[in-house]
Amino acid sequence: MAASVVKTPKCARRGSTKEQQSKASKSTKDSSNWHWWLLLASVFLITFATRFYKVTEPDHICWDETHFGKMGSWYINRTFFFDVHPPLGKMLIGLSGYLTGYNGTFPFEKPGDKYNETAYQGMRYFCTTLGALIMPMGFDTVYDLTRSHEAALLSAAYLIFDVGLLTLNQYILLDPILLFFMMGSVWGMVKISKATAAGGSYSMRWWFWLFLTGTMLSCTISVKFVGLFVVLLVGLHTATELWIILGDLGQPIVETLKQIACRALSLILWPVLLYTLFFYIHLSVLNRSGNGDGFYSSAFQSRLIGNSLYNASMPRDVAYGSVVTIKNHKTGGGYLHSHFHLYPKGAGARQQQITTYTHKDDNNKWLLKPHNKQRLAKDKLQLLRHGDLVRLEHLVTRRNLHSHGEPAPMTKKHLQVTGYGEAGAGDANDVWRVLVVGGKVNETVHTVTSRLMLVHYLQNCALTSSGKQLPKWGFEQQEVSCNLNVRDKNAHWNVEDNEHKLLPSVSFSVYAPGFFARFLESHAVMLQGNAGLKPKDGEVTSRPWQWPINYRGQFFSGSSYRIYLLGNPIIWWSNLVFLALFVAIFLGNAILQQRRAGQCRADRSEDSANSSTAADVCSCCPEEEPLEVQQQQHSDPLRAAAWLFIGWLLHYLPFWAMGRVLYFHHYFPALIFNSLLTGVMFNYMIQSLPRWLQHVLLGGLLSLIVYSFALFSPLAYGMSGPLANEPNSTMHSLKWLSTWEF
Repeated sequence: MAASVVKTPKCARRGSTKEQQSKASKSTKDSSNWHWWLLLASVFLITFATRFYKVTEPDHICWDETHFGKMGSWYINRTFFFDVHPPLGKMLIGLSGYLTGYNGTFPFEKPGDKYNETAYQGMRYFCTTLGALIMPMGFDTVYDLTRSHEAALLSAAYLIFDVGLLTLNQYILLDPILLFFMMGSVWGMVKISKATAAGGSYSMRWWFWLFLTGTMLSCTISVKFVGLFVVLLVGLHTATELWIILGDLGQPIVETLKQIACRALSLILWPVLLYTLFFYIHLSVLNRSGNGDGFYSSAFQSRLIGNSLYNASMPRDVAYGSVVTIKNHKTGGGYLHSHFHLYPKGAGARQQQITTYTHKDDNNKWLLKPHNKQRLAKDKLQLLRHGDLVRLEHLVTRRNLHSHGEPAPMTKKHLQVTGYGEAGAGDANDVWRVLVVGGKVNETVHTVTSRLMLVHYLQNCALTSSGKQLPKWGFEQQEVSCNLNVRDKNAHWNVEDNEHKLLPSVSFSVYAPGFFARFLESHAVMLQGNAGLKPKDGEVTSRPWQWPINYRGQFFSGSSYRIYLLGNPIIWWSNLVFLALFVAIFLGNAILQQRRAGQCRADRSEDSANSSTAADVCSCCPEEEPLEVQQQQHSDPLRAAAWLFIGWLLHYLPFWAMGRVLYFHHYFPALIFNSLLTGVMFNYMIQSLPRWLQHVLLGGLLSLIVYSFALFSPLAYGMSGPLANEPNSTMHSLKWLSTWEF
């Protein structure tokens, strides 16, 4: 009798290969621990050696040190200021300066100014230290994603030997602080994934990494709003992990709910509390009046020591004969302002300019007069009421607020607003109707609390701050126009300062807002300021398409000791190559897996037909893999590369949609993800080669990037002599693109 043959299902035969690979992976997981420590120590030493070399040179202000050094000084002096970024980075700069002996008195006026005896070094050391810690975290992140020393080493080398990242790390800037917290967030994200996949949920280590990641996320977005991109990355990764846990039928649904609750606590609630705490510290420390007061509402300013509204007593009611300042009520609105300068030819009638200005000075003061009289009798008191017709005389120039049929200089659909007349006398085009928004007949106008509209009596248009910046002839102040659409909310104003000898004064403290009101207003002002950023004269701006190709750099120091922010071209251009290779390989692999899934289903149907019992039929198609296999994302190179690619996309693509001014340094967060991706993909592509050939290829690429670093390091460490476009320059042979200006 012939022996019966048992046919092994085809899908089971393929599954055995996966099991063997999994066992092999586990057996080699920790076989080279000493190797990891040796490489990590080398990364630390080389990073700190390259970062701290010449860190105190040049001994003058470089690029945006003029802003962030000055803001650090203001924290030390507790002087309020306006900035478009959240406060944590500047607070840390100020704290590092304070702890290292800086007294907050250096003016940080402009790039090139010598520091002389100023103790600036501590702030540079602090920023450089945080920037230097990015590389070890990047090394460990890639190692945890791939379990490959080669991939981790190459990724770290791409970060270490990029002269652009080196330049950005060595100065008193927000960028090294931002990049440190961003990299820390990604590092923590991968550690959580690793601990979860190893079955370490709810252990002390797991909780540690959850809360560390939440802290890093909060700190990232507390330095710059672009930190939101890494928050999105970690959120997507967390959602993916929770989806996998939900699909584990061996676990009760309660396990998924516990995981969601733990991550919501550590990655949402905890970061929000920290973020709020940073703003509480910020608003508590900066309690003295400064040059940024005017960006904020009158009520906000009443909390600032030294501001004219702090503990002020002034009339609650507004009356004819009052000398007032009038502030636009929109977020970040300026004061109604004029000066002796006229509108130029081609910008409407050549009459006196009317603008809004965010700083306080005497040119913001206006005298309130009846529409049919020059002045009231000195002993007569008449309150201003909803619906009254008035004239507003500029106190310094004695010209009246005026509008007529000419188009506004910037917003052509609006009418021009000017200062007109002589010694307070003018014409009928100086008459405005005062309307309290939502007001009733005979309702009196109050200081600060009344929202007003000034509607032109003849033209029936509303006095408006258009938000458009005037050219140099208008001193880059904001345009004031008269809008025929009287419902425009930019036409809302309030009286801030109010002086009148016959009116009784009340304490201004009743208008002072609480913390949460100031917290919300701070965000509205920051977001508006961010959206409206414009380049300064002579400033080199760029567009996102230029960044990955290293099209043009940026001067950090333009004196005889030149520093030029430019990426290492070998690193940047090879990053693009590996980016393209990843996309091609990932798509090809996805197509292949889909084809295999179809074959698996066909095999399963065949096995089912040939099997005598249901138990003989296997179910190992990719969509039915067990949880343990699905959770091994941290050791799957292509899946690891995919997350790094998503990180690159999130930190690069949004800039294409931004209308604000952009600079070359905005690309560096995306560059870090690209560099980590390069290490992962290089290792993935050579792992099937003989070991000796892998080492040769890795050594060759490392030698190339170290050599290119040596060539281009003067850009970061300082150049002198002729520019590169001159044949006798030592850098002439390195000007590979005509757009490089070093």
